Amino acid sequence: MTSMDEQMARATNALEVRDVTKRFKKKRNEYAYALKGVSFDVPRGEVLGILGPNGSGKSTLVRALSTLTVPDSGSVKIFGVDAVEHPRVVQRYINRVSVEASFFKKLSSMENLLFGAKLYGVTDRESKPQIREILTGIGFDLKRVNEPMEHLSRGMQQKIALARALLTSPQLMLLDEPTTGLDPRSKKDVQALIHDIRRNHDSSILLCTHDMGEAEELCDRIGILVNGELIALDTPLGLKQRYQQDGELPTLEEVFMAATGVSLEDADYDEDEAKADLAAAA
Repeated sequence: MTSMDEQMARATNALEVRDVTKRFKKKRNEYAYALKGVSFDVPRGEVLGILGPNGSGKSTLVRALSTLTVPDSGSVKIFGVDAVEHPRVVQRYINRVSVEASFFKKLSSMENLLFGAKLYGVTDRESKPQIREILTGIGFDLKRVNEPMEHLSRGMQQKIALARALLTSPQLMLLDEPTTGLDPRSKKDVQALIHDIRRNHDSSILLCTHDMGEAEELCDRIGILVNGELIALDTPLGLKQRYQQDGELPTLEEVFMAATGVSLEDADYDEDEAKADLAAAA
């Protein structure tokens, strides 16, 4: 084990984000900000939810944390190691699952998973038993393991995306809208898998979502991100108590409305910031 590995093993926080700002050029000398001075920690073993509407900066945040984009200012540390200075080191400890996971659609789920394992230096002989064990654990029908990915539902494809992430035994998982667009049954299956990942794989998880119920069910703490700014961060109960009125705890949706002045569906984010965020996530 290298000295840097030892440092990461001793770190108490899986993730430390300090004053991260990211902007994108619109026109000459004009910029749109996707993130504005975002700061938070994720202790080891925690599931932290980032709740916000489309265009709020969630995807840009995940890309910055996963080293796919470099912040304009601020710092990101993964288990105590600077992700900008040492991207290859921290990449071994993290995995990212996005709303639109990328696959070779003509290949089967098994072929995609074997390819993903090879990228991390794991041979077919080593990975095949592990793949079957993971797929069985997440309720994937092994009879369909050799079908082309394009024949599978979005829910099944998201399960494969999570299975691919688990192959590397990541200590930090970055989940960007993993259940968006899924049917209710597939959504519950993926949420159950996220529970299982935390319970059985000793992973810390950052979950970006705009689903209030999902955030409350899965997360220890929830941050509210609007127009690139983290305007609140607390436990679900703590958020409700903060915005409590007349002795009755509000729902999480009512908390969002109290914090932002609008409902999640009607959140009035700047269109240019939304475009910048989508461009960053492309």
